[in-house]
Amino acid sequence: MLTKISNFVLRLVARFQSEKGQALTEYGLILALIAVVCIVALGAIGVAIAGFLDDIAAALG
Repeated sequence: MLTKISNFVLRLVARFQSEKGQALTEYGLILALIAVVCIVALGAIGVAIAGFLDDIAAALG
């Protein structure tokens, strides 16, 4: 019984030491970070454009 448990623990440790999916995970995290930065930048640009258009509308009206 002890050998079965130790074999299970060794397979579990080997699974966590595997680096197969590490590069894909890193690319996914970088892509998520880029997406967040783009969303924040577009939000700021949108607010700036809205203010600019409000100034134009006030000048015309």
